[in-house]
Amino acid sequence: MGHFGFSYIGLLFLLLLAVPNLLWTRRLPAGYSTQGENKILLVLERTGQVCVTCTALAFSDFNWRGWSAWCLWLFAAILLMLLYACFWIRYFTSKRTLRDFYSSFLGVPMAGATLPVAAFLLLGIYGQVIWMVLSAAVLGIGHIGIHWQHRRALAG
Repeated sequence: MGHFGFSYIGLLFLLLLAVPNLLWTRRLPAGYSTQGENKILLVLERTGQVCVTCTALAFSDFNWRGWSAWCLWLFAAILLMLLYACFWIRYFTSKRTLRDFYSSFLGVPMAGATLPVAAFLLLGIYGQVIWMVLSAAVLGIGHIGIHWQHRRALAG
């Protein structure tokens, strides 16, 4: 279930998520609009964001617990967050078009949406906190779903 307590790993993941997104708000791709987004997906995305944020900070199970086979889940989650940072570096050094924003990165489709959701899912597995796994799933349905809608509209 999880042990209540502050998670410095959760805070680090949230910072790796928030900083590029805050920078992005000043460098939106030309033509970006939230108009026409599916309201159900938007509610799932927002709910998932709140739940992931609260869960990441409130459970000490995400903190380093020493070497074990479970560490592989943490290392995989960290790797995904590092790839997410690399995705943003590529985006910010590109022409910052909608295609750049919704692009794949190293074979990961819609990397800007997929990588952090997968990272938080793996963090939940590492910490054995079902609330993070469920929160990441809800976030993924909403966030990846919205990105998929936008990407599909680009192709159409």
